[in-house]
Amino acid sequence: MKINKSAIKNVAIGASAAVWLAAPGFAQETLATVQERGNLNCQVGLPTPGFYALADDGTWSGMDVDLCRGVSAAIFGDPDKVEYQSVTSAVRFTSLANAESDMLSRTTTWTAVRDTQLGLDFTTVNFYDGQGFLVPEGSGIGSALELDGATICVLTGTTTELNLTDYFRANGMTFTPVTNENVNVLVETYLGGGCDAYTNDKSGLAARRSAFPDPSGHVLLPETVSKEPLGPVVRQGDDAWANLVRWVVFGIINAEELGVSSENVEEMMSSSDPNIARLLGSEGAIGEGLGVSPTFMVDVIKSVGNYGEIYEKHVGADTAIGIPREGTLNALWTQGGIIYAPPFR
Repeated sequence: MKINKSAIKNVAIGASAAVWLAAPGFAQETLATVQERGNLNCQVGLPTPGFYALADDGTWSGMDVDLCRGVSAAIFGDPDKVEYQSVTSAVRFTSLANAESDMLSRTTTWTAVRDTQLGLDFTTVNFYDGQGFLVPEGSGIGSALELDGATICVLTGTTTELNLTDYFRANGMTFTPVTNENVNVLVETYLGGGCDAYTNDKSGLAARRSAFPDPSGHVLLPETVSKEPLGPVVRQGDDAWANLVRWVVFGIINAEELGVSSENVEEMMSSSDPNIARLLGSEGAIGEGLGVSPTFMVDVIKSVGNYGEIYEKHVGADTAIGIPREGTLNALWTQGGIIYAPPFR
């Protein structure tokens, strides 16, 4: 994998109106542009364990990184033709709208305003989350309803900031925000005692806590105070590109449901099950309709695995982050969750 080191930015740029105005001119023919360039420009966030972690050797890994790699595999047959662009939450939409990125894959919440007023398209959901609160273990706080009057560390330019205000207002409580657009600075502030609690998506809190010097010294409060459907984002105006990104996600979900994995995908190419045959391109013309190889999902699954493999590898119960999947919204629909994809047909 490659890292675009000049793309790690910490400066907020532009308002939402500027994002909307910038989008249309760059929207068309993204797939052709990516193919001609020879690599995918995929935007992630500032390094975060489990979702987009950056190793000392400059390689990226994580659940959202594997989506970048999957799209690269679908286009090039190679998961590593990716330039990763790491920016703060405050500039992510401007960067995408200005065509600095081809897609955004970085735990971004799908909302009405973002979907209708920023010149963006949310393709689908690949992780269902909700906002919570992290507090020091010795604080004596056992519920978010005990945070009245507290100072709360919150990332600016996010739905998290808005949800925090809504929650305290709805419950007749007050708080003092401690804000920053750089999550690393915010975490350092929390660990240094600069706020009573740190709020974010619960997956993000678990990811950050896993990297603390003493993870056991911090408690995730039980309340979930919002809906956070997270998924990849592209610019409006290029339906073909949105379709490709969307169906890569749908493909890895269908692969898990059908029992196709990175270990058996080549064997499964000779399956007599018509659902598997269409997924893997030995029947039908789905790949051609998307502008890629008929067997594009074979390349995707060989490179990153199915949805379950990706989840368990990066954020599952046996990882340092330790987010159990069983019994949650992120289980397959056949197992009581709502991870569900339209069929390859």
